[in-house]
Amino acid sequence: MTVAPILPWPLLAAVGLGAIAFTVWSLRPWTLATQRRSPQRRSPRKVRPALNRCVVVVLLLLAALRPGWAGGHAQTSTAELDVFFVVDTSTSMGAEDYNGAATRLSGVQRDVMAIAQELAGAKFSLITFDDKATVRMPLSQDATALQTSMATLQPQNPRYAKGSSVTGAGQLLKERLVAAREQHPGRPALVLYAGDGENTSAAAPSPMDGSIVAGGAVLGYGTEAGGRMKDYSRNTTAYVKDRNQSGGQDAISRIDEQQLRSIAEELNVPYAHRTAKEPVSDMLGKAQPGTLSASTEDAPGRIELYWLLALAALALAIPEPLRHLRALRAVRSSAPKERKG
Repeated sequence: MTVAPILPWPLLAAVGLGAIAFTVWSLRPWTLATQRRSPQRRSPRKVRPALNRCVVVVLLLLAALRPGWAGGHAQTSTAELDVFFVVDTSTSMGAEDYNGAATRLSGVQRDVMAIAQELAGAKFSLITFDDKATVRMPLSQDATALQTSMATLQPQNPRYAKGSSVTGAGQLLKERLVAAREQHPGRPALVLYAGDGENTSAAAPSPMDGSIVAGGAVLGYGTEAGGRMKDYSRNTTAYVKDRNQSGGQDAISRIDEQQLRSIAEELNVPYAHRTAKEPVSDMLGKAQPGTLSASTEDAPGRIELYWLLALAALALAIPEPLRHLRALRAVRSSAPKERKG
């Protein structure tokens, strides 16, 4: 059996613990009264609703985990894809050699949103890396959240740059791919890697695992002539200086297409050099076309069990409004009637 939670684990755990704690707190006066043999102790009839509400919350939380197991069949299509964007945010992605004097990262932002529009209905995840890898957005169909995440990306501040590996996100990507496959067996996973191939880490890039990648592409940004990078740690007009050159010359970053092609081979996907002239549809047409169109072949499906838990919670919750209605009627009937003058 597998689970596919609709909310983050910490949030579900916090709600569950909160519901249990509230139930214990609400029952505490009845417990103390019982121990003291107080005539005002609560009867089991008054305790039962509190326990009932706690059970309903727990059932809903279990339903939110979306338990299920592999089984059945489903047809894959563009809406049945997990798309992982792996974006280089190292300082070199601020080089101004994309479509004239725009930054490379601006080109990535443009392409990512165009790809998301082409693959509308898919689930998207955003992983970024510089000297460390970070999941900026877990798998979600919320294209607006993806747009917000991309719009806020900035190249790493050169003051904090410690050297980055072009495959620095490899291990984190593998973990997310494995988790997605366990939650949704048979659902294709596309990886779209975007970077300039410039490796500034002292260590050689570790290989990336493409064994569970169904398709995608490696997207390269930058030019052989290279471009300068703004030094945002100082002001908006200064540029990063070349530490290996005397005289305070501006550093130049150049695309390393050989490195990018090596990554593409490891992931078993094509490589495409990106400029502002080619539409993303041309690139996507080469990114394993079989995974980008509706398939007439059945793929392994998943039998969902969350509805059983939700149905049980509904059955337990139905008496609750009826109980409040009876209590309201009892209050009204016991209230003194006004005398007519």
